[in-house]
Order: sequence, then C-alpha cells, then structure tokens
Amino acid sequence: MQGVVIADDEPHLRLLVSLSIASNEYTVLEAADGDEAWELIQQHRPAVAVLDVRMPGLNGIELTQRIRSHPELRCMRIILLTGSASEHDSAAGREAGADLYLSKPFSPAELLEAVARALQIA
Repeated sequence: MQGVVIADDEPHLRLLVSLSIASNEYTVLEAADGDEAWELIQQHRPAVAVLDVRMPGLNGIELTQRIRSHPELRCMRIILLTGSASEHDSAAGREAGADLYLSKPFSPAELLEAVARALQIA
C-alpha cells in the first residue's frame, strides 16, 4: 500500500482529497500546514506528497525544496495544488522540484489520475 500525505490549510479540501484517494491502494495522512506535513513526511516516508502552494508554516514551494534537499526523501513524488492560475506559482513549483501541478478546483478523478501519474514517474 502506497502512502500519501496531503497538506492543505482548508479542512474541506483535505477531506475531499482524503476521500478521493483513500483505498486499498493508498493510505492517506493529513496535515493542516507545512510544518505538520514535514513531520509526517519524515516519520512515515510516503510515496507521494500533495501540497498546497499557499498554507501556514512551510508553504508548498518551501516544503518541496526541503524534501528535494533531503537525501532520503528526494525520490518522493510531489504534486503541488494551487488556487492561483499564476505562471509565477507554476514556475516556482517546477523550479523547486515538483513533479506535477494541479489547479483548484479539480475533480476527484483528476486527483486520482495525478497521484497515479506521480507514482509512475521514475
């Protein structure tokens, strides 16, 4: 079973993501901010992190940079979520090392497809 961490400061979005992903195939851990997500990532070493770009504590870009700079975590797949269509956010995410970028709002099917694609990235 693959582990997925979702980090977003919006409780309803975390619930949507968790309900969309949780299955016999994925175990989901939820974090309300970037600092809590960092703790979960270090403890559980999930295969995928789904991170909001703008959240309290470490934001998604900063957390992506931290993951990519950690020797034991750099292979983790990272999906960044944003409510902004800003090219700046997208470019910052790519520069930080995010594997995929998903704009809000998104459907549960889009999210599941993104997680599956992230896991196939070698």
